[in-house]
Amino acid sequence: MKAAPARPPRRDTLNLRIPAAERNLIDRAALTSGKTRTDFILEAARRAAEEALLDHAILAVDAQAYAKFMARLDAPPQPNARLRRTMQTRVPWSRG
Repeated sequence: MKAAPARPPRRDTLNLRIPAAERNLIDRAALTSGKTRTDFILEAARRAAEEALLDHAILAVDAQAYAKFMARLDAPPQPNARLRRTMQTRVPWSRG
Protein backbone atom coordinates (compact mmCIF):
# COMPACT_ATOMS: atom_id res chain seq x y z
CA MET A 1 0.00 0.00 0.00
CA LYS A 2 1.41 3.39 -1.02
CA ALA A 3 1.50 6.21 1.48
CA ALA A 4 -0.34 9.39 0.54
CA PRO A 5 1.97 12.10 -0.76
CA ALA A 6 3.00 14.52 1.96
CA ARG A 7 1.21 17.85 1.76
CA PRO A 8 2.97 21.05 2.65
CA PRO A 9 1.68 22.47 5.92
CA ARG A 10 -1.29 24.81 5.57
CA ARG A 11 -0.41 28.48 5.89
CA ASP A 12 -2.73 31.02 7.47
CA THR A 13 -3.20 34.50 6.12
CA LEU A 14 -2.03 37.68 7.85
CA ASN A 15 -3.20 40.93 6.29
CA LEU A 16 -1.28 44.15 6.86
CA ARG A 17 -2.07 47.69 5.87
CA ILE A 18 1.15 49.63 5.45
CA PRO A 19 2.19 52.80 3.65
CA ALA A 20 3.47 52.32 0.12
CA ALA A 21 6.90 53.69 1.05
CA GLU A 22 7.35 51.01 3.71
CA ARG A 23 6.13 48.28 1.36
CA ASN A 24 8.62 49.47 -1.27
CA LEU A 25 11.43 49.41 1.30
CA ILE A 26 10.49 45.86 2.30
CA ASP A 27 10.27 44.80 -1.34
CA ARG A 28 13.75 46.20 -2.08
CA ALA A 29 15.22 44.46 0.96
CA ALA A 30 13.50 41.19 0.07
CA LEU A 31 14.78 41.42 -3.49
CA THR A 32 18.38 42.00 -2.39
CA SER A 33 18.04 39.06 0.02
CA GLY A 34 16.73 36.81 -2.74
CA LYS A 35 13.46 36.25 -0.89
CA THR A 36 9.81 36.87 -1.55
CA ARG A 37 8.10 39.67 0.34
CA THR A 38 6.19 37.08 2.38
CA ASP A 39 9.30 35.08 3.29
CA PHE A 40 11.23 38.24 4.15
CA ILE A 41 8.49 39.59 6.42
CA LEU A 42 7.86 36.20 8.03
CA GLU A 43 11.55 35.71 8.81
CA ALA A 44 11.89 39.22 10.27
CA ALA A 45 8.70 38.85 12.32
CA ARG A 46 9.75 35.43 13.62
CA ARG A 47 13.17 36.76 14.63
CA ALA A 48 11.58 39.76 16.41
CA ALA A 49 9.07 37.49 18.17
CA GLU A 50 11.81 35.15 19.40
CA GLU A 51 13.88 38.08 20.67
CA ALA A 52 10.87 39.58 22.46
CA LEU A 53 10.14 36.27 24.17
CA LEU A 54 13.78 35.71 25.11
CA ASP A 55 13.91 39.20 26.65
CA HIS A 56 11.28 38.02 29.11
CA ALA A 57 12.72 34.60 29.84
CA ILE A 58 13.43 33.91 33.47
CA LEU A 59 16.13 31.49 34.55
CA ALA A 60 15.68 30.07 38.02
CA VAL A 61 18.63 28.53 39.82
CA ASP A 62 19.28 27.58 43.41
CA ALA A 63 21.34 29.79 45.74
CA GLN A 64 24.47 27.67 45.34
CA ALA A 65 24.42 27.83 41.53
CA TYR A 66 23.76 31.60 41.67
CA ALA A 67 26.66 32.17 44.07
CA LYS A 68 28.98 30.13 41.83
CA PHE A 69 27.86 32.12 38.77
CA MET A 70 28.41 35.46 40.54
CA ALA A 71 31.85 34.35 41.73
CA ARG A 72 32.86 33.57 38.16
CA LEU A 73 31.63 36.98 36.99
CA ASP A 74 33.56 38.73 39.76
CA ALA A 75 36.78 36.76 39.23
CA PRO A 76 39.45 38.40 37.09
CA PRO A 77 39.97 36.79 33.70
CA GLN A 78 42.68 34.16 33.61
CA PRO A 79 45.27 34.77 30.89
CA ASN A 80 45.52 32.04 28.29
CA ALA A 81 46.99 31.62 24.82
CA ARG A 82 43.76 32.40 23.00
CA LEU A 83 43.18 35.61 24.99
CA ARG A 84 46.79 36.73 24.42
CA ARG A 85 46.48 36.07 20.67
CA THR A 86 43.22 38.01 20.53
CA MET A 87 44.64 40.97 22.41
CA GLN A 88 47.73 41.09 20.16
CA THR A 89 45.82 40.91 16.87
CA ARG A 90 45.63 44.21 15.02
CA VAL A 91 42.14 45.43 14.27
CA PRO A 92 41.28 45.17 10.54
CA TRP A 93 40.28 48.82 10.17
CA SER A 94 43.73 50.07 11.27
CA ARG A 95 45.62 48.20 8.57
CA GLY A 96 46.73 50.32 5.75
